[in-house]
Amino acid sequence: MEVRVSFNYYPHGKRKALTMSYDDGQVYDRRLIEIFNKYGIKGTFNLNSGKFDTEPYVSREEIKELYKGHEVAVHSLDHPYLTLIPSEELVYQIMEDRRNLESLVGYQVRGMAYPYGDYNDTLLNSLVAFGIEYSRTVRSTKSFRIPNNFLEWHPTCHHDQDVIEKLKEFKSLKEWEQMPLFYVWGHSFEFERNDNWELIEEFCKMASFDETVWYATNIEIMDYINALKSLKFSADGSMVYNPSAIPVWIAVDDEPVKIDSGEKINLK
Repeated sequence: MEVRVSFNYYPHGKRKALTMSYDDGQVYDRRLIEIFNKYGIKGTFNLNSGKFDTEPYVSREEIKELYKGHEVAVHSLDHPYLTLIPSEELVYQIMEDRRNLESLVGYQVRGMAYPYGDYNDTLLNSLVAFGIEYSRTVRSTKSFRIPNNFLEWHPTCHHDQDVIEKLKEFKSLKEWEQMPLFYVWGHSFEFERNDNWELIEEFCKMASFDETVWYATNIEIMDYINALKSLKFSADGSMVYNPSAIPVWIAVDDEPVKIDSGEKINLK
């Protein structure tokens, strides 16, 4: 008897995922994180460690506790245009920022957002040598697609791009859509500058506690997709092995099936 296998589940059999990404590490991250934590939203914060302890940026001593439960990622040491600096300075800007952040949070920092959204093929292709596994652009797709290349990760939209209407569209997606991902980016200082903190509060409240949605950081999204792609099937499709370090879920005859790390299961 044949079984039908498909790949349309996030962790715990959830159909959709939401991730947030905020840049620069200014003091307004404190208020944004309070809102995220209130509604169970998870985000990635791309920080310029060379600016810590100066106005209006966060301080080194608060980094570990402030961003606990979220992800800290590279945004370069001082926020230059990375395509306009010598190669030695590029190495310094990325590696020193990564080194500083890792010393503060106590885990490997593997992600990044391009300062000013500035990148080219040369920069993109060099990131792996710096230990960077994904990097976000500022080019909105207005879609809910998973990226083809995580080093050129285009978000769905900026929070000023009709994000509430986009959320309504996301919530109304049909079940046959394959693993839709809603990715919102911005800067926390924009809410202060534009006096519209109510926008992100309303968004998080509307987006929160949806049983069909996985709330995840950027690195969690990437790790899960890579783990899903790493599954090993037998030639006849009757067996599957998960060589990754995390559990994944697949659909077998339209029902979610969990495959634990290192587990081999028979599907027939």
